[in-house]
Amino acid sequence: MRMYLAEFIGTYALVFAGTGAIIINDISGGAITHAGIALTFGFIILAMISAVGDVSGGHFNPAVTLAFASGRLFSWKRVPGYIVSQVIGAISASLTLRWLLPPHPTMGATIPALTSGRTFVFEFFLTFLLMFVIIHVSTGAKEKGITAGIAIGATVALEAMFAGPMTGASMNPARSLAPALVAASWKGVWIYLSAPFLGALAAMLLCRTVRVDCPGQAEHREVGEEMQ
Repeated sequence: MRMYLAEFIGTYALVFAGTGAIIINDISGGAITHAGIALTFGFIILAMISAVGDVSGGHFNPAVTLAFASGRLFSWKRVPGYIVSQVIGAISASLTLRWLLPPHPTMGATIPALTSGRTFVFEFFLTFLLMFVIIHVSTGAKEKGITAGIAIGATVALEAMFAGPMTGASMNPARSLAPALVAASWKGVWIYLSAPFLGALAAMLLCRTVRVDCPGQAEHREVGEEMQ
């Protein structure tokens, strides 16, 4: 339960701060700026990984959880609890923002500025790169302290900085689902509920196929040798 609660809190904070920055930027006439929004997403990820990464691994993203499980770096039996905790955390944050702030038409939802096909490919590669970084700064599902938080937070901020205006740079199904649900803004939601999963799974597959030193690879190789 501690792990599930940590994922709830981390995802809540991500959506509360990140989409909150988008809403407040619109309400204030651009006071935060696009760069400020991107940095907000990056900093909140850094803060939450530092705070509870040692408890739950600091996923805060259903696509990351599924990818870790597919690479045998995370228990499949914990996947449903993690994803439910993340989704509930995200929705709770969007509901909080709707109560706290003046009405907003999208509640910070990710709305594509490109065609559906190009947005899908964009989100696929954005999540692929994010997951690639996550894999290589992690040991199993437990992050390596402050170094992992900095690397992952910087990657989120970087991708949000350059891709945000085009796709919203979601890379996270829970982050996109929550504001879309609360604002009833469904444009392109299917993209953000599918592309991040595929991108994260592709990153894990590439790592385990190409690199002999992929996290978890050596452990499974040793188990195989023992069984022989």
